[in-house]
Amino acid sequence: MIRVLLVHDACLVRSVLADWLRAEPGLDVADTPWRAASARVRSLCPDVCAADLECGDGHGAPPLSDLCPPGTGGRPPALVVLAGASRPGLLKRAAEAGALGFVDKAGSPDRLVRAIRRVAEGERFVDPSLGFGFLKAAQMPLTRRELSVLSLAAQGASIAEIAGSLHLSHGTVRNYMAAITRKTGARNRVDAIRISRGEGWV
Repeated sequence: MIRVLLVHDACLVRSVLADWLRAEPGLDVADTPWRAASARVRSLCPDVCAADLECGDGHGAPPLSDLCPPGTGGRPPALVVLAGASRPGLLKRAAEAGALGFVDKAGSPDRLVRAIRRVAEGERFVDPSLGFGFLKAAQMPLTRRELSVLSLAAQGASIAEIAGSLHLSHGTVRNYMAAITRKTGARNRVDAIRISRGEGWV
């Protein structure tokens, strides 16, 4: 039996998808929104976390570290992410966070089941339709930390709020924003956000 935790912020979508997965033989499925993901991982110790990266609670960058928390007493769950090729920034963050499975949200639900079974065996699963997104991700000039800073800035967070959320000093956040502006060829922070949104980085 494969223990699966489905992480999705849209309650209706999460409930329907969880019920659909429960009908599959060999899957023991629980579900949770992102805000409760870390606690649920610790309490359930799932084999696989299947998470929608485009969370709907206002956080532009879902906290992937919540799905692989340190000190859980065993190996962290294998991570399967649901994403789209138009969001290469999210694909890059997930890959750098150690995700093994990548499923196109626009594809068939059967591919999610295949991905869950594959990563539960320690193997990689990449939806072919996400290939262009990964190509764009490889060309991105921003690091994962810069993407996290930029995603929060794109949601309207101040320097102080970004610093508090990411446990950084105000000066470090300003340095990241300066690097982001330089790497994107932007004139300022607002222009960097505009460019990055146009490229699907945030």
